[in-house]
Amino acid sequence: VQLQASGGGLVQAGGSLRLSCASSGRTFSSAVMGWFRQAPGKERDFVAAISGSGSLTNYADSVKGRFTISRDNAKNTVYLQMNSLKPEDTAVYYCAASRSRRAINGDGMDYWGKGTLVTVSS
Repeated sequence: VQLQASGGGLVQAGGSLRLSCASSGRTFSSAVMGWFRQAPGKERDFVAAISGSGSLTNYADSVKGRFTISRDNAKNTVYLQMNSLKPEDTAVYYCAASRSRRAINGDGMDYWGKGTLVTVSS
């Protein structure tokens, strides 16, 4: 499974960005997909996850109400809509996939893509 994230860039505080992650996996529709981020000098943190059908989602408290994860199984793509961005959202964002339903909590991802950089200026 290969994951390719895109959509990062420079945005002012209060602005929006939408990240995309395309998957090459044949079983995309059954995989839990997640987004994580790593700020400079910090560990990688969970941001959001979505079940295979899209019926279940989970978010880190820091992004609830501002970020929305979604997926299009016909396109093998997962999205992260980020609104009301803050400078503390600046990080490299990674998408990940898991064969386990328990990964909806952000644990146990099996596959990782290369990140895309999001920079939020104040």
